[in-house]
Amino acid sequence: MTEPSSNTFDVAIAGAGPAGTSAAIELALIGARVLLIEEKKFPRPKLCGEFISPECLTHFKRLGVLDQMVQAGGASLSETVFYSRKGNNVAVPSEWFKSGSRALGLSRSEMDHKLLERAKSAGVMVLEEAHAALLIQERGQVCGLRVKTRDVEGDVVSDYPALVTIDATGRVRALTRQVDHQKDRMMDQRGATQKKTTRPTLVAFKAHLENASVADGACEIYFYPGGYGGLSGVEGGLSNLCFIVSAEDVRRHDSDPEIVLREIVRQNARADHTLAGARARTQWLSVSLDSFGRRNPCPASGLLTVGDAAAFIDPFTGSGMLMALESGQVAADIIARHLVRLRKNAAFE
Repeated sequence: MTEPSSNTFDVAIAGAGPAGTSAAIELALIGARVLLIEEKKFPRPKLCGEFISPECLTHFKRLGVLDQMVQAGGASLSETVFYSRKGNNVAVPSEWFKSGSRALGLSRSEMDHKLLERAKSAGVMVLEEAHAALLIQERGQVCGLRVKTRDVEGDVVSDYPALVTIDATGRVRALTRQVDHQKDRMMDQRGATQKKTTRPTLVAFKAHLENASVADGACEIYFYPGGYGGLSGVEGGLSNLCFIVSAEDVRRHDSDPEIVLREIVRQNARADHTLAGARARTQWLSVSLDSFGRRNPCPASGLLTVGDAAAFIDPFTGSGMLMALESGQVAADIIARHLVRLRKNAAFE
């Protein structure tokens, strides 16, 4: 069934990762009416290097969650050490990125949950276990979301009009893909050749480990044939291991992360040492990767993208979390600058 919703919002955001949630908090703090849609129920695990660079702490302070993040029990990281396959290394101090500061090793489960709770306290309307099923469009303008939830009687579909919609769904770009598919259909009708789909060339794996011998206060990066991986402490005395390997190597080892870890990652001498006695305390998460790079930040009128939906950068940079928070702030600032005019235009129409 379809139920027209009486709720109207200034901004509707799909995706409650750091990009979407930080934008929601920023906007709510200036009095905007914000809807935040999330498919999962938080807290939830997430494939990520879980390296929070020192610059992120400034964002946490502005968002009002710095104390919560620091007190969550994550690891204080004073340096990142890069290890070649044979064990040669070079160290980069964390304070190079922000004087007097350290990086933080904290699970996405903890970080994202604390950001989401802050969003709720700031006045954001949060819908968890909700699917942003469709962009509402009128005369070529995106003007909200059709959202699917579930109750005891089955699926419930509700429309949520909004002046601006933000795609913060990460690499999947769930909202932007709808726009892309529309454009592809139009091109196909005109006889234009559609783009060929690319086969993933890389696969990423992640798990929390116990008994890893990572150096105290260090994020260690290992290079090996076909990829690289990172190991650093997180809360609870565990270490987070996240590594990227070629899809060909994954297929060759029956897509088993333990075998890939043993046969590929541990070709690095330092990784072989630090991971010799380690074992996974969580389930392995995996995702295929096909490309890195920038996307269109405004794929349609009324639609903005933030975080990985706007630009999926190589995890090697260690700046993924920072770019998510930065893009959330930029989007919020732009919307805040034009919010009064957008409201007036909507009232006039």
